[in-house]
Amino acid sequence: PSRGIEPGSASDPTIYRFHEALAVYGPALKELIHEEFGDGIMSAINFKVDIARREHPDGDRVVVTFDGKFLDYRW
Repeated sequence: PSRGIEPGSASDPTIYRFHEALAVYGPALKELIHEEFGDGIMSAINFKVDIARREHPDGDRVVVTFDGKFLDYRW
């Protein structure tokens, strides 16, 4: 797998779904992170992504786990 943004990648259906999911759920995820950890961010530098398949009667599910170090805001 490669990292980075390639021209036209936003038109790729899979990548677009990630954009869509974060546009819809991003604000709620941010609030949940702040509620659990305090004011700060999830690092995308010290970061790991896992992909798994979960069987489901209506069709297999894709499980994506973002594992980033929490960095508190230091004002």
